[in-house]
Amino acid sequence: MPESHSADATTLQESYTEMSEILMPNDTNNLGRALGGSILHWMDICGAIAARRFSHRQVVTASMDHVDFLAPIELGDVVTVEGYVYDTGRTSMDVKIDVRAERPSKDERNETASSFFTFIALDADESPDPVPELRCPTTAQERLRDAALTERRDRRRALASTVEQ
Repeated sequence: MPESHSADATTLQESYTEMSEILMPNDTNNLGRALGGSILHWMDICGAIAARRFSHRQVVTASMDHVDFLAPIELGDVVTVEGYVYDTGRTSMDVKIDVRAERPSKDERNETASSFFTFIALDADESPDPVPELRCPTTAQERLRDAALTERRDRRRALASTVEQ
């Protein structure tokens, strides 16, 4: 059952979004594996849904951190994209997105991609609009938020160190 929200605060759980697809031929390359562009498209949609659920407003994608493609996704795999708002600014929401591939016939599951997206909430005139405060009323929600904040910080530090070299 969804938690209730107020105009001033929304919980991480209220933004949680999970969507699944079967990787079909139109979304594969010549090797029978997922096209990166298709995965990015699904990640963007999942993130937008999470941000809309959180803000109760129309949203636009403002940015996407680099994407780590960790493992291939094969034709016929079940692809699950999961996202949730883990941090906010005045009009922005940061969304953690993870992608998994599942081969039910072999009982296999693999983490396949992850990234961080930022969305901006819009008012009726399509101008940036303030978003609710993020609340994490449970320990599980606090852990998700803290893990996402730490992972993004660590990724940015690692990327900055490779640029400096």
